[in-house]
Amino acid sequence: MPRILIVEDEDIIRSAVRKLLQHAGYEVADAVSVEEADNLEPDGFDLIITDLRLPGAAGTEMINRAPNTPVLIMTSYASLRSAVDSMKLGAVDYIAKPFDHDEMLAAVENILARQSAQPDEPGSGESAGQHQATESDPAAIMYGQCEPMQKVFTLIRKVAPTETTVLIQGESGTGKELAARALHLLSPRATKPLISVNCAAIPESLIESELFGHEKGAFTGAVSARTGLIEAADGGSLFLDEIGELPAEAQARLLRVLQESEIRKVGSTQSRKVDVRMIAATHRNLKAMTRTGEFREDLYYRLNVMQIRIPPLRERRSDILGLARRFLKRQAEKLGRPELSLSPEAMQALERCRWPGNVRELENAIERASILTDGDIITPAVLDLDNEGSDEYIPETLVEGNNEQTRTREPDSANDLSLEDYFQHFVLENQDRMSETELAQKLGISRKSLWERRQRLGIPRKKSS
Repeated sequence: MPRILIVEDEDIIRSAVRKLLQHAGYEVADAVSVEEADNLEPDGFDLIITDLRLPGAAGTEMINRAPNTPVLIMTSYASLRSAVDSMKLGAVDYIAKPFDHDEMLAAVENILARQSAQPDEPGSGESAGQHQATESDPAAIMYGQCEPMQKVFTLIRKVAPTETTVLIQGESGTGKELAARALHLLSPRATKPLISVNCAAIPESLIESELFGHEKGAFTGAVSARTGLIEAADGGSLFLDEIGELPAEAQARLLRVLQESEIRKVGSTQSRKVDVRMIAATHRNLKAMTRTGEFREDLYYRLNVMQIRIPPLRERRSDILGLARRFLKRQAEKLGRPELSLSPEAMQALERCRWPGNVRELENAIERASILTDGDIITPAVLDLDNEGSDEYIPETLVEGNNEQTRTREPDSANDLSLEDYFQHFVLENQDRMSETELAQKLGISRKSLWERRQRLGIPRKKSS
């Protein structure tokens, strides 16, 4: 069982992360400062998760205190540039607050997987090279035996070694970020940073400052100059997820980066050259957005030099059971229950489901079933897929050939109607007088969850005046 050390001075956050990781099957210890963590022999842990700002020594000091243990930095968006600097000092990754539980677990899992994949002893140059090639191959990062995914892997292998700008298209939950990671790791820039930015998760008022940086006094609250994430990715790759949510002003600035390979900080009159490989992703139809004026046509053509489409799970029927088994094996290891397996009926239910949430939804369903099952066999009752948008009880004629059709509901299905209907009515009635942050707070969800539900239910975001 992997051992993880949390170093965080805020009690609520420390407790929440500890419970999250313990629930996921990890052995966890915690400390409120670097000094206290030092007494726990940090080099004996498999991973250290530390806040950047701590009383006494900074969280980056853990990199020196435990040189053989990977360090994951937690930070707020306001200190994101400092987190990127910490990676240059030796941190393996960073995660921005506030983060979703899935984000934290995915980051931890990826780091531990990379550690376990490394050989115990340094091998010859040939074996090291073979290991690196295997580790960075798209088939080692993403799973897909079907023909559409094999075409994706072939395209990634061809495009990755070039400097070509890539646009990854696909529905939410299909694995666009994994494809971006594969493009980076197979490129000559693999030793440089891959900076990932979710354009929908950063407040609209901060997006330009975060991407391009700002000078001291550029706006209220800019008490010091800051380097942007594009400049932080200099020499490496920049992954802009959900590029379709980028505001118009930021689109114009990004176009200049692609055209001239230079940036200008907010409030500055001087430009600076940058060497960045751009990878963008979206689930939206950018070409259609250019016709409505929501997205710049010139930027679209700059981004769409090479396009990679990640197929939704409903077009990868032959991969569903393979993915399910991989997720089940991973969950069984976390829970210490290696005998977990799927019943034949559960396999049929998995294959019949439409999976509107794609691979992410499948993984969540397997995780939930692994926790809830009392025995070693997972049954359809435990999977409970009909509550996740399954077509099992819907006539095929209603959905055949219409992947976008909304599932029909019985008038008496109050439980099915309540959550989505309440969300839709609340957002439509209040979005004219509330910001996205206020809406999310009132609904008790994150801005990212608000945005994802808008996309799923087809509720457009109100344009800023």
